[in-house]
Amino acid sequence: MKKLTFLILLSVLLSCNKDKNAGVPGTPPPISSYKIAPVYYGNAVVTYSFPATIQGEQDVIIIPKVDGFLEKMYVDEGAIVKKGQLLFQLRNPQYEEAVRSANAAVKIAAANVKSAQMQVNQVKPLVDNNIVSKYALDANQYTLESTQASLASAKANLTNAQVNLGYLTIRSPSDGTVGSVPYKTGSLISSTSGNALTTVYNTSNVYVYFSINEKQLLEFSRYFQGNTQQNKLNNLQEVSLQLADGTVYPVKGKVTTSSGVISTQTGSANFRATFPNPNRLIQSGGSANILIPIIVDSTILVPQEATFNLQGKKFVYQVIKKDSLISTSIEVSENTIGNLFIVNKGLDKNATIVLEGVASLKPGIRIKPVLVKKDSVYQAVKNSAINNSIK
Repeated sequence: MKKLTFLILLSVLLSCNKDKNAGVPGTPPPISSYKIAPVYYGNAVVTYSFPATIQGEQDVIIIPKVDGFLEKMYVDEGAIVKKGQLLFQLRNPQYEEAVRSANAAVKIAAANVKSAQMQVNQVKPLVDNNIVSKYALDANQYTLESTQASLASAKANLTNAQVNLGYLTIRSPSDGTVGSVPYKTGSLISSTSGNALTTVYNTSNVYVYFSINEKQLLEFSRYFQGNTQQNKLNNLQEVSLQLADGTVYPVKGKVTTSSGVISTQTGSANFRATFPNPNRLIQSGGSANILIPIIVDSTILVPQEATFNLQGKKFVYQVIKKDSLISTSIEVSENTIGNLFIVNKGLDKNATIVLEGVASLKPGIRIKPVLVKKDSVYQAVKNSAINNSIK
């Protein structure tokens, strides 16, 4: 019994002594476990995203060339039409009367030509036989030429009247979709008002317009390949379009043109991409984000959660001597690959960093490193490559 009591007292004393040592200054803190992994080094696909506006390949505004009443509408708003298809019929008796008058003038002029020709034919034998002077033949010849000129003028007036009459029949200038029609049957249509009857949007292909500011363009251009601007555009991969609902349009497009200069007003350069639109899913006038994949060679990537900010700079903790840490300042790109930063400066390709919990760390502290497989850390790189068909 005395032996048992002695053991209990000894255990209590040892426990108290341990608790006292835990609070003594200079006692090393317990070593905590932190996940670590090497940085990613290799090729990657950076997807640049820019807001864009969409227009049809042709947005043809239908403005009447003559005045008239809207007699009949052959299509409704939103209709799919073919080139040459009848859209509207206007009516104006003035143009119908002008055709009739011009046609009558042509007949009169033609009769005058025949009469003058008969006079020439009648006088010519007399001149040939020296019965009348050549002056009479010349006078009749001039009259014939005058009537022929009058006939040509009358025919031109008839053609002009027929053209004006034809303007009353309005056909589609291209394949496309009919836009809004602000008029109703019976409305007076004026050619001088400048108001459109409608707009036909040809969206078999769509143009996507977007701008890149000067800073983005400098970074963006580092990855361009080619000697000229057009060669660089031709070497770009196919691009994607993220629609207003967040979905990605299934058909890829191509960046085809650029302004070639940076606007002094906006500080950006303008670009245009072309997308096929066989199912007319994309409508003219819409908005979207254009997604441009760029292959980056020999780049360093780190997870965003492995970084921390201090005095406006971004840092990571490098692992040195297996379990010691050093804070390292890094410069990163504005663009990311999923949850990964692209490191432009500050890290060596062989560096190993702490992956998470960096806010609780300090330089020089010792940790218990737990190595994590790179594949699980840098999955975003693999997904990006797969989505852009890059092996």
